[in-house]
Amino acid sequence: MQKTIGSLIAAMIASAVATTAVAGSEDVVVESAWARASIGVSRPGAAYMKIRNTGEEVVKLTGLRTDLAMMPEIHRTSTNAEGVSSMAPAGEIEIAPGDAVALEPGGLHVMLMRLQRAMVEGGSFFLTLDFSDGGEVVVEIPVLGIAARGPEN
Repeated sequence: MQKTIGSLIAAMIASAVATTAVAGSEDVVVESAWARASIGVSRPGAAYMKIRNTGEEVVKLTGLRTDLAMMPEIHRTSTNAEGVSSMAPAGEIEIAPGDAVALEPGGLHVMLMRLQRAMVEGGSFFLTLDFSDGGEVVVEIPVLGIAARGPEN
């Protein structure tokens, strides 16, 4: 009897875990991806895009990968009361159901540190977005001119 109750409890816990909705990378749509040309490889590059969660559960972006840079990270630019701007790693990014996160100049953005080659206008590179469900989304990012202000420039 005790073994039966223990088995029943274990089955209930497994069922609850199995039915917990976890949004996955299949619910992610990336829009308007772009990057600026770099000044050689001695300075970091940056990329921008909108990441939309079309699903019904929170999606969590946990990391980035690209052969273009050895240290791709999501950074956040902030400005203090004295008007001094700084950047710092943003960590994991949660995107609510039906919502989007804009990675844009002056805010959240992809920082491409330790470039392995120059980002040349007219070229492109692939960036892999890693999510907490183990899934990934690969985005081809066009490289625009060094003075570009958005994907339409």
